[in-house]
Amino acid sequence: MEKFARMNRLPPYVFAVVNDLKMRMRRQGEDIIDLGMGNPDIPTPQHIVDKLVEASAKGVNHRYSASKGIHGLRLAIANWYLRRFGVELDHDKEVVVTMGAKEGLAHLAMVMLNPGDVVFATDPAYPIHPFASIIAGADVRRIPIGLDRNFFDDLLLATKQTWPQPKLLILSYPHNPTTAVVDIEFFEKIVDFAKEHNMYVIHDFAYADLGFDGYMPPSFLQARGAKDVGVEFFSLSKSYSMAGWRVGFCCGNPDMVHALTRIKSYLDYGIFQPIQIAATVALNGPQECVKEIVDIYQDRRDALIEGLNRIGWDVPPPKATMFVWAEIPDEFKKMGSVEFSKLLLKEGHTAVSPGLGFGHYGDDRVRFALVENRHRINQAIRGLKKVISG
Repeated sequence: MEKFARMNRLPPYVFAVVNDLKMRMRRQGEDIIDLGMGNPDIPTPQHIVDKLVEASAKGVNHRYSASKGIHGLRLAIANWYLRRFGVELDHDKEVVVTMGAKEGLAHLAMVMLNPGDVVFATDPAYPIHPFASIIAGADVRRIPIGLDRNFFDDLLLATKQTWPQPKLLILSYPHNPTTAVVDIEFFEKIVDFAKEHNMYVIHDFAYADLGFDGYMPPSFLQARGAKDVGVEFFSLSKSYSMAGWRVGFCCGNPDMVHALTRIKSYLDYGIFQPIQIAATVALNGPQECVKEIVDIYQDRRDALIEGLNRIGWDVPPPKATMFVWAEIPDEFKKMGSVEFSKLLLKEGHTAVSPGLGFGHYGDDRVRFALVENRHRINQAIRGLKKVISG
């Protein structure tokens, strides 16, 4: 790997330690309940699948598509934003379709950033947020987040201590892995801060619909002046359970959208057109399916939280996302999240994600993904009880 400099900037994949152990145990015939990777198990709503099948049968849809996304799909996302958040978007200049949010974010970082540019990302964070910038050659400064911290104090301190001044701030709320949520006032302060310090903002809105107990996640683009400084990524992966379909969007600042659109024109021919047509139906069609999906996640959240508390692992219920971010019980904290995750796997037959994989400030936690049904979650609780309760 010495010949490939960008590979040298990537650390060892922390999750691989647990994944390798999980696969070894499964090959030995062990029944492992996998609450590690956040890979949605809920089937895509049938009317969306039906449209994919119908569109796939038409030969005209088998040709190269448009890398920026077909007109109808870009119009659908603009209308979705208007209905959901009251945000007006020009579907030609302020919307580009991406192959999931991850691809779009990585390519936007590639076109925006130069070696030596400084990027702020949270710690913990979903790995692509810092590493898209690192792969692009930029330097990343991690801003710690947590219940005991003031994000804006930490952000200001980091800005004062950084030279050159940061070019980009990457955020995501509701947050993966911590499940932290914010209000519109938070985003308005972010916009003001970005303008004052001449930086761009990328907001990953992957869990836009996955709010519980009456909480409705706000869009970054709802904040006054948001389009002056940044963009927001949204995908159909979680809201419509279309993770494997790879359909996402970058919306907002026209210069950033244009930059991403242009680099994509060199890199791809767009998503398979029947998938784009089906995604258009998802956004324009009945939305009861989204509520049904959210209700399933909330029911699973309740089952997991009730079960953890029952065995003596006190974890508060998250207000959003498809995850539970659990502090490691005191008697196990010295192990760190990787060894603790291995213990839960070996003794409790339950796979979770070690918090260290999301950043150093996550090493006292593990992340549960709500990707198994209530019966399997209860089975996991029985396994975890052997570890936690002795």
